[in-house]
Amino acid sequence: MFFRRKVTPVSWIAVFLGNPGLRYENTRHNAGFMVADIIAEELGTKVNRSKFYALMATVKLADQQVLMLKPQTYMNISGNSVRQAMKFYNVPLENVVVITDDVSLPVGKLRIRRRGSAGGHNGLKDIIAKCGGEDFPRVRIGVGSPPHDEYDMADWVLSRFNSDENKLMSDACQKATAALELIISGEMNAAMAKYN
Repeated sequence: MFFRRKVTPVSWIAVFLGNPGLRYENTRHNAGFMVADIIAEELGTKVNRSKFYALMATVKLADQQVLMLKPQTYMNISGNSVRQAMKFYNVPLENVVVITDDVSLPVGKLRIRRRGSAGGHNGLKDIIAKCGGEDFPRVRIGVGSPPHDEYDMADWVLSRFNSDENKLMSDACQKATAALELIISGEMNAAMAKYN
């Protein structure tokens, strides 16, 4: 006789964007991973189950079952992981929240949107292309822009924060966590009003 593991129903997927591996830890591009780590620590869990080309955990946030997803592909192909998780749990696109970095915002500033374009972000671009459109909420965390025009953007997003920026990012990640809970509880307008 074969027994199938019971699938925990999930009503939301929280996608935390970053690049896998120690080389990229605590870099600007990994702001999403930083938020995931804070939530996991606060809830006393680990985002460490491997599935959908991602590390994942199922948690309760705002009285909802939420799949925390940290894609382990590189940023520009994050959509593969998100699409598989959506299909497996039958979660609609509007119940997928993406937490990511934003080079167009000053370090530590948040921008929360109900939907929208990728704004030049390759991770968002891939999710939009592979998961059915732009109609998903996102929490963008400012990581600052390069100090001058000649600075290579790839080098910038893979650079680490200085000590002053680390303090701003710590505060921003806590706010992003609170904003995520508001979004999941159906309070998108409140999240935008409070944290934008």
